[in-house]
Amino acid sequence: MRRIGLRQTVALFVTALAVGGTITAAPRPAQAVPEGFDHVVYWNNVLLKTYRAVGGPPTVLSRAGAMMHLAMYDTSLSFGASGTPYIARVAKMPNYSYDRNWNMDVAAVTVLASIWPSRDFGNDFAGSRSYPPIGNPGPEGWSTSVGEGTARNMINARANDGSTNNAPYTASLTAGQWRPTGSGAAASPNWGAVKPFALTSGAQFRPPLPGGFTNADTMLKSSAYAEQVNEVKKLGSATASSTDRTADQTQAAYFWANDLDGTYKPPGQLFRHTQIIAAQLGSDTAKLFALVAMAMADAAIAGWDAKYNTSIDLWRPDTAIAEPETDNNAATVPNAAWEPLSIDRNGVHFSPPFPAYVSGHAIFAGAWAGIMKRYYGTDAVTFIATTEDPQAFNVTRTFTSFSAAAVENARSRIWLGVHYQWDADAGLSVGDQVANRVISTYPR
Repeated sequence: MRRIGLRQTVALFVTALAVGGTITAAPRPAQAVPEGFDHVVYWNNVLLKTYRAVGGPPTVLSRAGAMMHLAMYDTSLSFGASGTPYIARVAKMPNYSYDRNWNMDVAAVTVLASIWPSRDFGNDFAGSRSYPPIGNPGPEGWSTSVGEGTARNMINARANDGSTNNAPYTASLTAGQWRPTGSGAAASPNWGAVKPFALTSGAQFRPPLPGGFTNADTMLKSSAYAEQVNEVKKLGSATASSTDRTADQTQAAYFWANDLDGTYKPPGQLFRHTQIIAAQLGSDTAKLFALVAMAMADAAIAGWDAKYNTSIDLWRPDTAIAEPETDNNAATVPNAAWEPLSIDRNGVHFSPPFPAYVSGHAIFAGAWAGIMKRYYGTDAVTFIATTEDPQAFNVTRTFTSFSAAAVENARSRIWLGVHYQWDADAGLSVGDQVANRVISTYPR
């Protein structure tokens, strides 16, 4: 028979031959799995560790999360869990024994290794196998063909999804339009055209242009635009006084940031909060994390469609405040020295390298809260949230609902000085629509 091996990182920790898509493990002492060890959460933590290590924009990271968790979800369904498969259930082969967790482990590590082939996931796979199957295998041994099959289905499904389109972005110096602000070239400018996971297209829930205006010139001259700019100019300044931005607002701004490489980034923070809620309330973690991951991945696609694929690629507040003489609005006053509160590890104040509208944090938050409240059948859940932003070390914040956390997440971007309230409001709205689409298609 043809030998089919797992990726090298996996094979290092499997001691038998991979024959015909199966793996026969060498005998190991049977150990009871300790209470609380969840293979879905384990691999979610591996994912977050990878986010910290590789960095990059939330677009790429959210896609990876959806691929991994959806492969694990289809594996779980292949072992009898109820639900609508994302791609398909994979049938077991006769005469082999199967362990659900081992197959989910293989699905996860195979997908991750396909996305980041230069990373070694061997130790992660070994850790997942600390508690091997208990019992005697069938005549042909233990098989991981189901996990391999779901991983292969996912990898093939995303092979030509548009995520590798690296065509450069041509910035404009026209008033109102985004241009790089010193934090890097435009990140993921073509992501709005990536094939979604549940949406029909990135534009399915495209919001109106900022403020509901039909063109940039009308927007810039309006009093509504001036109010947006002047609010973030006051509340989001690096030098704002305590009477402008409170200490609690400053803490919240940093708490939700996680923009820097070395943190688990905005999608990772929401994955961590999902872990907290799942431990607190219980869940079918394979399904819950798949829903959250899918919603955040599609939120990124929808959000980046709004950022780059409309007639207004809205400039960031630092540009708007430094150059408002070009906006023909007497209610905005130039201040070239203004800087946002947002700060990198070298003490440099910055804005993320992509247009402002809509807010990525807000659309992720809206999608996350939308899934959580629909999955649990209530929004009124009190939980303690955590962060990894270096400016909010060891800070926790308590929320009494998923929506309250999402609203603060979105609003925090004004206090951080990198977004307008328009960006926050539209992001929350589109994120919730994405969540509704996801959970309507793949019910809880």
